Amino acid sequence: MRAVVQRVARASVSCEGITRAVGRGLTVLVGIYETDTERDRLWLADKLPNLRIFTDDAGKMNLSTLDIAGSILLVPNFTVAGDARKGRRPSFDGAMRPERAALEFDLLAADLRARSVRVQTGFFGGDMLVEILNDGPVTIILDSRA
Repeated sequence: MRAVVQRVARASVSCEGITRAVGRGLTVLVGIYETDTERDRLWLADKLPNLRIFTDDAGKMNLSTLDIAGSILLVPNFTVAGDARKGRRPSFDGAMRPERAALEFDLLAADLRARSVRVQTGFFGGDMLVEILNDGPVTIILDSRA
C-alpha cells in the first residue's frame, strides 16, 4: 500500500451532496496494489496513527495523531498506485481491482478505528472533491513495499 499523508488543520471530502470532515489530524490518500496483503494493511494501520509529525511545545515534530487526539480522513485513491516511470501516461496495471480494493480499504479504516483513531472516509469509486488545509505544509509518502 502506498499513502500520501498530509498533516492538516482541517480537511473534508464531498461526493454527491454528502460531506465528511475532520479537524486537526491527517488526510491520507491511499493506493492499494494487487500484490498487497494483510501484512501491508496492518503495517500502514500501525504507522499512520503513530507517525510523529505534529509539533510539541518545543516546536519539534514529536507528537502523533494519537498524542494530539487527532482524526484521520482516509481517502481511497487508486491513482496513488499509479506508475509514471515510463512514457507520459501513468499505468494503473498494478492497482488492486475495485472489488477487492474496496474491501481492503474498509478493513484499513476498521484497523485504524481499532487503534482508537477517529476516522472519516472518502467514497470508494466516487467522484470526490477533497479539500485539504495542509498544516506546515507537511507531506509524507509511505509505502509498505519499501
